[in-house]
Amino acid sequence: MNEQSPSEKVLESLESFGIPHEVMPCDPEFADTAAFCERYGIAPEDSANTIIVASKKEPVQYAACLALATTRVDVNRSVSALMGIKRLSFATPEKTAALTGMMGGGVTVFGLPEGMPIYIDSRVMERKSIIVGGGSRSMKISLDPAGLLLLPEASVIEGLAYEPRG
Repeated sequence: MNEQSPSEKVLESLESFGIPHEVMPCDPEFADTAAFCERYGIAPEDSANTIIVASKKEPVQYAACLALATTRVDVNRSVSALMGIKRLSFATPEKTAALTGMMGGGVTVFGLPEGMPIYIDSRVMERKSIIVGGGSRSMKISLDPAGLLLLPEASVIEGLAYEPRG
């Protein structure tokens, strides 16, 4: 049996939850958010990044956080309170890839391991549409943020992220 590619897993997840979306092909050289937005004329505030957060103590617990590219996830306060864990960090690219099967520049909230909490910053829901990763560096997904609410593990969180200063 052939194992699914990260992009196939993402598309299957979108279909299984009935989430309307548009696939956007992407040159892998321009998959990182800033380069993607510049190359394809996408406003950074219409692009959202998925960050995997991990507890520092065993057994390791994970959560996915979705925030606009113009903001930063508040791991030390907001995510810590949500997970009930004091010591958290961003999962390394290697750990993120091992856990999700997705590559940096393509990590997304679709196709994650079953049961992983998904925290969505409330600012994401204010956008008309957003662009998120497609599982690989060669695809992005465009969708109405309301579609995110069809994910069973998803919660919209006020103050999950903050706007960095200057």
